[in-house]
Amino acid sequence: MSLKDWGLALLVVLAWGVNFVVIKWGLDELPPLLLGALRFMLVAFPAILFIKVPKLPLKWLLAYGVTISFGQFALLFSAMHLGMPAGLASLVLQAQMLFTMIFAFIFLGERWKLPQVLSLIIAAAGLILLATQTPASKMTFIGFALTIAAASSWGMGNIINRKIGQLGNVNLMGLVVWSALIPPIPFLLLSYSFEGPELMFSSLQNIGIKSIASVFYLAAVATIFGYSSWAHLLKQYPSSQVAPLTLLVPVIGLVTAWIVLNETLSIIQVFGIALIMGGLLVNVFGHKLLPKK
Repeated sequence: MSLKDWGLALLVVLAWGVNFVVIKWGLDELPPLLLGALRFMLVAFPAILFIKVPKLPLKWLLAYGVTISFGQFALLFSAMHLGMPAGLASLVLQAQMLFTMIFAFIFLGERWKLPQVLSLIIAAAGLILLATQTPASKMTFIGFALTIAAASSWGMGNIINRKIGQLGNVNLMGLVVWSALIPPIPFLLLSYSFEGPELMFSSLQNIGIKSIASVFYLAAVATIFGYSSWAHLLKQYPSSQVAPLTLLVPVIGLVTAWIVLNETLSIIQVFGIALIMGGLLVNVFGHKLLPKK
């Protein structure tokens, strides 16, 4: 990988790691479902005026928008609103790798190898430890459960991404931008139903600089810059070379949350984090330890 692309990859990982603190800032002034609607409205407009519609069936565009965009972030934003710390959210969300394995086995018939089975057991043990041993003052169970659900939605979105990739040379930037037209509708309907019109309108009337900056960051930096740059890297280099860099995202997320939000971890949480990271590392690099045929 060239030095320029190394720099680009690290910028993307940094943007995605800081993303969780920015979400927390946005939730200080905006309800979670409204924040999600504003994020994807800004992703779509005005970008759709300059980027062509991706050439793929409408059902796959809808499936991508519902899982990767709406499902993942409706659940994640709600989780963080209901007591999931930003740093732990950045880590637990990486369970998407495990859900991708499970869904690939169920829907694509992919067989698991020994490193994948070991990674699933190790990471699951870490997640169970975090869920059962973390005090309610540091993390709510509903927040944890919703983050796991967000990871499962992302995992299903990865399977849909694979199906889209099999359709040919799909413009990934167009996929990100045009699929962003889908989430605002359910986000706004659910916000109106559960958060209420009064909270929606008062939040928009009293929106501050911090909320505006958060929405802009989530849309322009984390989504448009992040996904387009990552798509560029995946086109240039093997996924086995690029994908492991995402393991740095929870590291940056945990450190940023500690510095900015003063989030601290107990010894049990650190042990649970170590198990989860160990499981993810086994999933990514374990095949290299197997004897070659």
